[in-house]
Amino acid sequence: MSDLLKNIDARTKLAGTNKLEILLFTLGQDERTGRRENFAINVFKVREVMRTPDITKAPDMPPSIEGMVSLRGTLVPVIDLARYAGIATATRPEIMIVSEYNGHTQGFLVEAVDTILRLDWSQMRVPPDMLMSQMGGLVVAVTELENNKLVMMMDVEKVLAESIPGTDKIDPDTIIQDKSLSSKTVFLADDSVVARRQIEMTLDAMKIKHISTINGKRAWDELQRIAQSADLQGKTVKDMVQLVLTDVEMPEMDGYMLTKLIKSDPRFSGIPVLMHSSLSGASNQKLGQSVGVDGYVAKFEPHRLSEAIANFLLTE
Repeated sequence: MSDLLKNIDARTKLAGTNKLEILLFTLGQDERTGRRENFAINVFKVREVMRTPDITKAPDMPPSIEGMVSLRGTLVPVIDLARYAGIATATRPEIMIVSEYNGHTQGFLVEAVDTILRLDWSQMRVPPDMLMSQMGGLVVAVTELENNKLVMMMDVEKVLAESIPGTDKIDPDTIIQDKSLSSKTVFLADDSVVARRQIEMTLDAMKIKHISTINGKRAWDELQRIAQSADLQGKTVKDMVQLVLTDVEMPEMDGYMLTKLIKSDPRFSGIPVLMHSSLSGASNQKLGQSVGVDGYVAKFEPHRLSEAIANFLLTE
């Protein structure tokens, strides 16, 4: 199993190529439907894969949290993904994916891991509404492999926010506010419903106007329209949008490619791009810098997000 994750840290040449690597896994056969669904997680969020260790039960924990395990002296919450997704299985999960993102480490119980695949983000599609409803918003992207296998990318931000209370809340008292911010507009792109909601709450608390999109491709299309509108009005794009805030992982086009396009187009000159991601490791920040990102802030830290936004908008 360790071979699956060997040299993950060396995979640093994907920025600006609109590519990603995913770890495929299954949660077990659903007793109600008889199906075994295929899921995926970005390899950059995976620290290790192991056999399910002994789990210590703890009182007053959310239903989806199986308990806690000690990993090298650190207590880590363990989330039963099948139970979280509402998949009724008869077997006990034998594998634990240890995921590290946004400064949090957690274990995800799964039936089995399959392989690591390198794909183009253009192959990852926005899920149809029926699938979104069926999976309770848990899936942010889907792709079909050559063997007709449908693979669903999990919204791990949503899992974290709903399994560990408080991670998607904001404290208005910690949010930076300034009267001059009310004249500013932030353009944001994020495929996670939970993340978009928190960003919008933060911007609302700052009294900043915002335009929201669900992935890099739609963001780029909308920015093109804004640029055309600005040209017709005799304005610059910066007159209409003062900051772009983008996630990294998004179907169709990721945040690296979006940033690369923005930075290579003179119409968007002077507009800073702030990357807002749960992939908060140093290597990911370097990837962002390689395509011209102006700043980097971790998700689910609204006070730091407000500070980062204010640092750009109040110094203009």
